[in-house]
Amino acid sequence: MATTANIHAPLGAATILHVADTFTNVVKSVVNWNDARKTRILLSKLSDDQLDDIGLIREDIAKL
Repeated sequence: MATTANIHAPLGAATILHVADTFTNVVKSVVNWNDARKTRILLSKLSDDQLDDIGLIREDIAKL
């Protein structure tokens, strides 16, 4: 006969995996956001001629 402890495992392996995946996804999102932020800052410091040399226009920076 199955008991409640066997049916409901609130901190079971699957739950821990979901928590770990969620944490990993949050960290990846923050890292990606920060990388894009740094890129926008660096590109915004370039002149229009320098941006043209790399095939960008000033409006492209906001899309990163």
